[in-house]
Amino acid sequence: MLGSTHGTFTTDPRRAHVVACGELPPNTVHGHSHGRAPGDPAPDPDLDVSGRPLYTDVPDLDRFFRPTSVAVVGASDTEGRPNTGITRQLLTWATRVGARLHPVHPTRPTVFDLPCFPSVADLPEQVDLAVLLLADPLPVIEQLAEQKVKFAVAFASGFAETGEEGAAAQARLASAVQGSGLRLLGPNTNLNAFEAFREDLEGPAIALITQSGHQGRPVFTMQELGVRLSHWAPTGNEADLETSDFISYFAERPEVGAIACYVEGLKDGRAFLLAADRAARRGVPVVAVKVGRTETGARMAASHTGKLTGADTVVDAAMRQFGVIRVDGLDELQDTSALLARARTPQADGVAVYSISGGTGAHFSDLATEAGLRLPTLSEAKQAELHEWIPGYLNVANPIDNGGHPVGDWRGRKIIDAILDDPEVGVLICPITGPFPPMSDKLAQDLVDAAERTDKLVCVVWGSPVGTEDAYRKTLLGSSRVATFRTFANCITAVRAYLDHHRFTTNYRSPFDEAPRTPSPSFRKAQALMRPGQQLSEHAAKQLLRAYGIRVPREQLVTSAAAAVRAAGLVGYPVVMKASGPQLAHKTELGLVKVGLTSASQVRDAYRELTDIARYEGVALDGILVCQMVERGVEMVVGVTHDSLFGPTVTVGLGGVLVEVLRDAAVRVPPFGEDQAKAMLRELRGRALLDGVRGAAPADVDALVEVVLRVQRMALELGDDLAELDINPLMVLPRGQGAVALDAFAVCH
Repeated sequence: MLGSTHGTFTTDPRRAHVVACGELPPNTVHGHSHGRAPGDPAPDPDLDVSGRPLYTDVPDLDRFFRPTSVAVVGASDTEGRPNTGITRQLLTWATRVGARLHPVHPTRPTVFDLPCFPSVADLPEQVDLAVLLLADPLPVIEQLAEQKVKFAVAFASGFAETGEEGAAAQARLASAVQGSGLRLLGPNTNLNAFEAFREDLEGPAIALITQSGHQGRPVFTMQELGVRLSHWAPTGNEADLETSDFISYFAERPEVGAIACYVEGLKDGRAFLLAADRAARRGVPVVAVKVGRTETGARMAASHTGKLTGADTVVDAAMRQFGVIRVDGLDELQDTSALLARARTPQADGVAVYSISGGTGAHFSDLATEAGLRLPTLSEAKQAELHEWIPGYLNVANPIDNGGHPVGDWRGRKIIDAILDDPEVGVLICPITGPFPPMSDKLAQDLVDAAERTDKLVCVVWGSPVGTEDAYRKTLLGSSRVATFRTFANCITAVRAYLDHHRFTTNYRSPFDEAPRTPSPSFRKAQALMRPGQQLSEHAAKQLLRAYGIRVPREQLVTSAAAAVRAAGLVGYPVVMKASGPQLAHKTELGLVKVGLTSASQVRDAYRELTDIARYEGVALDGILVCQMVERGVEMVVGVTHDSLFGPTVTVGLGGVLVEVLRDAAVRVPPFGEDQAKAMLRELRGRALLDGVRGAAPADVDALVEVVLRVQRMALELGDDLAELDINPLMVLPRGQGAVALDAFAVCH
């Protein structure tokens, strides 16, 4: 059994650290210790330790959305031609934004009575934006760059969306743009950026980003419900400008209250995280529909960790890590982004449910509580106040049932004001399942009037399937202060996102600010242990862990039965014996692990049996490990895999032999800090095991968090050189006794 004398690890400086086997000094996990050797170049403050950017420039897209001059290449005014309709819309748009439009066509003297120029080189002035109505935009790209045009839009399809040949054509297009000074939107985009936005609406706006233009149509149409929209970026195939560029730009715009995205595929995972980080720093919510939840990815992984994380799992975790609110449907995208754009900062996280029907209130409250919203029980004093207007036999503890009649007179407004005045209540939700005039009309007006006098959020669910009632169309939708929904589910989703977003941004610290810029001393030790293109044996993988201060059992690698007996005496009985070789990923299945050995004779027999099995199976060994036996603790798995979008990712979950059955794991993309490591543990369904169940002592969660952070440091510093790492099981001992890596597996690139 392992006692407490072997040390624990923690990020809390108030706890003592016991140095073990080359561990990192305590202050290096978060990147504060540089470990730079004499003669090493100074670190680049804009790059992390693996050479990846920590910050990104915000593209100046002002002249894209509000150009002073526009060229339409391929312009037409011949009725019946597709280019004619597009040219007409662009002319209307240019007039609206105050831009001069110059048609370009080699054979037309005029287009819509405007002088037409034969080529870009013949334009009378330098233009900000060129719209390319050409089947092949590549030949004109160089001309645009020579004329120092800032932006171009390529509508043409037939690129990466069509297969390998189209992808090659798109790569040529991207290469022509790269370094030219020209920024390209598209190809395979559309006219959504040039829509007619309503300018009579006030308040914070939604900025919209879509890879498929049609999928943004529901959000754009919300203008007809009084929700302001400021921009629409239809990114198409993203040969150059991508979703991340527009997120970064919109996050800096003072009129933008929320960014709504429809994403089919991310072009650059790192750029997306940097953009999401910029929005989080500024408190601008990003709401996204990301398609592809069922895609598991084509990566084949030998480790347990690799089998726990599919492509969408990583995307989901990365979004959550940087505060991006992921929703499933376009209706949720509409409602959630509209609420987040318009609602003020919450004053409390308590939700009060108020209805004219006890059944409605109970139903909504069940759903809200299940979703994690907090419905505080109102104080006895507040309940007594409400009973001044509500019959005493009705429940007003929360949910609040008024019985119907008080809504129709002066009491209705008194009740609403009293609820909103409660300091525990930050959100008032009133589900109205159907029109019941005149009571529902009076209730809607009272809610709108009350919302105008408070900074607290007032939500209404209008459940009528008709939606033509004046109480809905005029009263509720006419208010910029009441958030109106059509379904219980969308209301709950939006309110939860609203509270979570403000909680997240209030405590947000950018992980990029704390990311290490230079390698730690452990990195130099680890480099010497790496074997490019090879899978490491358990013994070699544990040496890698030792280099980063991750504790392993007392053990010795031996190559004879006699040496095994001597090692067992030094390690201390009982012992575990395991075959160790570079191609052994799952030893238990082959019978290459023996546990609970208590005598020299058992050790000798085990040595012979393990070597015989390995010989029979044709497995090459570097020796037999004689290990200290560790029994008391919670088995976890911690590992590293590589994602094609985001690079190294760190996983923690329940470990042991059932790891792939339970699949209870959480993922993060480095860099991240202690708060995110702890959040990973909270996400686990089996989190209660770490707190102690059925009389078991609580596990050393601090030590587990420390291991996660050290593994993250390995992932950052070793970068692409470390293809996979799997610590399973990591035995987390009772509180104060640390955590021990009982087995390890690693693959080098």
